[in-house]
Amino acid sequence: MKPMIALMIAVALTLAGCNTVRGMGQDIEKAGDSIQKATH
Repeated sequence: MKPMIALMIAVALTLAGCNTVRGMGQDIEKAGDSIQKATH
Protein backbone atom coordinates (compact mmCIF):
# COMPACT_ATOMS: atom_id res chain seq x y z
CA MET A 1 0.00 0.00 0.00
CA LYS A 2 2.74 2.47 0.91
CA PRO A 3 4.63 2.09 -2.40
CA MET A 4 1.37 2.81 -4.24
CA ILE A 5 0.84 6.02 -2.25
CA ALA A 6 4.41 7.12 -2.92
CA LEU A 7 3.93 6.42 -6.61
CA MET A 8 0.68 8.42 -6.67
CA ILE A 9 2.42 11.40 -5.05
CA ALA A 10 5.34 11.21 -7.48
CA VAL A 11 3.00 11.03 -10.48
CA ALA A 12 0.85 13.90 -9.21
CA LEU A 13 3.88 16.13 -8.66
CA THR A 14 5.39 15.22 -12.01
CA LEU A 15 2.21 15.83 -13.98
CA ALA A 16 1.56 19.13 -12.21
CA GLY A 17 5.00 20.48 -13.13
CA CYS A 18 5.79 22.42 -9.97
CA ASN A 19 7.33 25.68 -11.16
CA THR A 20 7.14 27.64 -7.93
CA VAL A 21 7.19 26.92 -4.20
CA ARG A 22 3.56 28.04 -3.99
CA GLY A 23 2.61 25.78 -6.87
CA MET A 24 4.48 22.89 -5.28
CA GLY A 25 2.53 23.37 -2.03
CA GLN A 26 -0.74 23.32 -3.94
CA ASP A 27 0.33 20.18 -5.80
CA ILE A 28 1.19 18.42 -2.56
CA GLU A 29 -2.15 19.46 -1.11
CA LYS A 30 -3.99 18.07 -4.15
CA ALA A 31 -2.03 14.83 -3.92
CA GLY A 32 -2.93 14.56 -0.23
CA ASP A 33 -6.61 15.10 -1.04
CA SER A 34 -6.47 12.41 -3.71
CA ILE A 35 -4.88 9.96 -1.29
CA GLN A 36 -7.50 10.69 1.36
CA LYS A 37 -10.31 10.11 -1.13
CA ALA A 38 -8.67 6.86 -2.30
CA THR A 39 -8.39 5.51 1.25
CA HIS A 40 -12.00 6.25 2.27
